[in-house]
Amino acid sequence: MADHDSRQGHRYDSPEILDYLNQLHASHGGVPGAGLGSELGKGLAQAFAAPERQGLPAIQVGMSEGKLLAMLLRLAGARRAVEFGTLAGYSAIHMASALPADGHLWSLELEEKHAVAARENIAAAGLRERVTVLVGPALASLPQLESQGPFDAVFLDADKGRYDLYGRWAAAHLRPGGLLLVDNAYFFGRLLEDSAEAAAVRRCHEEAAPSFDSVCIPTPDGLLLGIRK
Repeated sequence: MADHDSRQGHRYDSPEILDYLNQLHASHGGVPGAGLGSELGKGLAQAFAAPERQGLPAIQVGMSEGKLLAMLLRLAGARRAVEFGTLAGYSAIHMASALPADGHLWSLELEEKHAVAARENIAAAGLRERVTVLVGPALASLPQLESQGPFDAVFLDADKGRYDLYGRWAAAHLRPGGLLLVDNAYFFGRLLEDSAEAAAVRRCHEEAAPSFDSVCIPTPDGLLLGIRK
């Protein structure tokens, strides 16, 4: 059921409601993960606290968004996935936990410092063998991955000015039925502004629409979900 305000985009959440629901549904201590148990929760907690623990930017996805990524990959039966933007490994841990034991996630990270922290957190989660972190500009790393495709899921959460390029790569290397997931789909509320970065994010949306069955999920900064046609 929706009312007029909610259909127009009004949200009824609050920090208190979100905290209650995060703790109930997305707590790091209560995440199921293919027998990974407490290790998974430890790794998630470490990665989520990376801004304080490891001096990294506080820009990882939220608790519920991370859990959503894992659930979507699990629902899609994903085995091979690619992530653009590792940071401390929080979203990588969620995604890798959703893969079967013989599945694999390749995560692309520009900064060596971030990659070192991510590998530590991924190992703490018991997922060292399931995740490869590649360091350097994403576009330079992509040729190394193409022989591993086609992929079941691609998640974009990196530099917004190249979202159009990353989206094109995803469209070319996802299997039919594979998932495209794009964080910051609202571009921090600046999606319609006249800037090169905003234009790149808009092109990502516009080029995804004909290639994917797509919808933009109204998370705090929007999550574009596409199923490859």
